[in-house]
Amino acid sequence: MGRQVISGNAAQAHAARLARVQVVSAYPITPQTTIVETIADFVASGELPAQYVKVESEHSALQCVLSASALGARTYTATSSQGLLLMHEVLHWAAGMRAPIVMGVVNRAVAPPWSLGSDHADTMSQRDTGWIQFYAESNQEVLDTVLLAYRLAEDPAVRLPAMVAEDAFYLSHTFEPVEIPSAGEVDRFLPPRDARAVLVPGRGLRLGSFTGPVEYVQFRRQVADAMERVPAVLRNVEREFEEITHRHHGGPLSTYRTDDADTVLVTMGTATTTARGVVDQLRAEGHRVGLAKLRVFRPFPAEELRALADSVGRMGVLDRSFTFGEHGAAATEVRGALYGAPRRPSVSSYLGGLGGRDITPGLVRKVYRSLESGGSELPTWVDLLPEEAPAHG
Repeated sequence: MGRQVISGNAAQAHAARLARVQVVSAYPITPQTTIVETIADFVASGELPAQYVKVESEHSALQCVLSASALGARTYTATSSQGLLLMHEVLHWAAGMRAPIVMGVVNRAVAPPWSLGSDHADTMSQRDTGWIQFYAESNQEVLDTVLLAYRLAEDPAVRLPAMVAEDAFYLSHTFEPVEIPSAGEVDRFLPPRDARAVLVPGRGLRLGSFTGPVEYVQFRRQVADAMERVPAVLRNVEREFEEITHRHHGGPLSTYRTDDADTVLVTMGTATTTARGVVDQLRAEGHRVGLAKLRVFRPFPAEELRALADSVGRMGVLDRSFTFGEHGAAATEVRGALYGAPRRPSVSSYLGGLGGRDITPGLVRKVYRSLESGGSELPTWVDLLPEEAPAHG
């Protein structure tokens, strides 16, 4: 179809259409709703010959595509915020049943209080459910990653569900030029699903039924082993995608100007675009700074982080969510990945952009200044206004 100016939500819908999904479940929630609305248009016009199922809740939305996937269908659904939280039970079922579902998630703050702003707390709350997690920076990356996710999830060595996350409004409702591949190009990259270990009417087979402790541990280990195989499969999938589309998004940890950097900031999603511009400005001023985009959160790219840390003196991690651990969710993972590394830089945790607050160039500069001055052992809330800062003493 060539280049079109579309939103991130439309990019999700076009990717589902190009993937020739067979079953779509739909339940509205802002700011995700226009994804399933656009898919509904594709179905109504005949561009996408799929079963479009309107359900009564997000819990039912995921259960619908899980059941269809168990019958061998390629499936898609989308949600956001409280809707993803309502799906929590079924998220575990999908991973445990090895269902290669792909789901779009528009990252939005969770309540209370109610907020429509971007925040990663919804997906971070689901990080241990067994789903592959991608975080996109641009609308082009949204479209491409949904297609990559299907190829990865359906690979016989993986067979795990995947979610493709995009920041609310910064991507979901912002329009950017996107190269939309042709149906023929996508068909070359993404063949029909190889439906194995699925339910067949009239043939005896059980999925997800009761088992004892010994067998249960074996099932969980199989899911863990499948997740460990993701990085190698993803490398091959991304290489094939690049051969067809001439696009590559940098693997699970995409680095920028890190070759001679002594200070590196790790970001996720759209904050990366802002940080990249700040890196260029600081480089022009003589600062040896770099940037690493955490594009895949599950499985966590520990190997790539250790390689990066081998030549870096200081690292910072900017989390767009708050968790009740010692540090932000991504910062905790980075620290854990580097704990046994031969060389460990200092790692500082920064929290910013919660609830839709803008991550501005000035804020990113503030983070880099903090890192260059030694960072902090405690998490730092970098965008609190003076009157919002907690009192001490």
